[in-house]
Amino acid sequence: MPRDAGFDLSEDTRALQDVARAFARDVLAPNAEDWDQRRHFPVEEMRQAAALGMAALYVREESGGAGLTRLDAAVVFEALATGCPTISAFLSIHNMVAWMIDRFGDDAQRAAHLPDLIAMTRMASYALTEPGSGSDAAALTTRARRDGDHYVLNGAKQFISGAGVSDLYLTMVRTGGEGPGGVSALLIPKDAPGLSFGANEKKMGWNAQPTRSMIFSDARVPVTALLGEEGQGFRFAMAGLDGGRINIAACSLGGAEAALERALAYVQERRAFGKAVADFQATQFRLADMRTELEACRALLWRAAAKLDAGAPDAATFCAMAKRFVTDTGHRVADEALQLLGGYGYLADYGIEKLVRDLRVHRILEGTNEIMRVIVARQMLGRR
Repeated sequence: MPRDAGFDLSEDTRALQDVARAFARDVLAPNAEDWDQRRHFPVEEMRQAAALGMAALYVREESGGAGLTRLDAAVVFEALATGCPTISAFLSIHNMVAWMIDRFGDDAQRAAHLPDLIAMTRMASYALTEPGSGSDAAALTTRARRDGDHYVLNGAKQFISGAGVSDLYLTMVRTGGEGPGGVSALLIPKDAPGLSFGANEKKMGWNAQPTRSMIFSDARVPVTALLGEEGQGFRFAMAGLDGGRINIAACSLGGAEAALERALAYVQERRAFGKAVADFQATQFRLADMRTELEACRALLWRAAAKLDAGAPDAATFCAMAKRFVTDTGHRVADEALQLLGGYGYLADYGIEKLVRDLRVHRILEGTNEIMRVIVARQMLGRR
């Protein structure tokens, strides 16, 4: 992976990048295929990452976090994803929830949740998607009804990463009328009465993290679980997703880099028709295109992250552009890397087929890439 791709990263960011790369190389990469095959969720290894400050990268320092920028976080998630995109992606979700509590919660909620989330002695998941509302998140139907000093919840969430294992779920529910203005955010513990979880989904990729549904049957949580005020949940969700789109793009970039590095090593060793595969001009052109495309990804991703850090008015649009472009390109580059290995690329032993499977879902989650195009087009046309 290029050190800074022509950008002038600070020495602190470069040091952080080196730490994340070393963790990816020494802890994640040697185990990634085994975790995938066993569908094993490596909680203890993620706690090792938390000990390095990677569970609360952009939580404020005064709240106990690292207080870093979104650009710093993008660099970290890219580096971690070279070892395993699945685990890097879950760490990004956990970071997003911790940030949302720090940003939108009150002092009591920060004190109750952040210390454990920062150490990852408790893990957090994000619950927005429902069986009948994926891309149309404002149409969610899980309802929370006020009953004295509690909310009573009924409904279901779908495709929740970490569900059944995570200890805390930042959950979007409907407390009011239809549309975005009726959505609120609740912090729901795993052991809330009336909350249950579906079976672990059998997936194409991301096998090293569980994905389950959440079922609420007259589930009860105290009103102190409300994040912010009623009706603010959709705004919170969208703010979280801007950063989440940057993070998942970074995970795609790191996974594609890992695939390219493996393909580059292979074509220099593999011989065909009396010479190294790397000596064929067709191979060289393909490698050059893959490298160029990943550098273009990094440039757009880092620009979007910088806009998010600066609070630029077009930050959400750039986050959408980066998410669409980087996840599409990252998956394509990983698939091209597999093709360079021929039949060997299709074997689990070489690790590239896992990267292709893992990166495929990045084009769907955090808002499908079709929805990213809608966001960009609406901004271009002056529509909301």
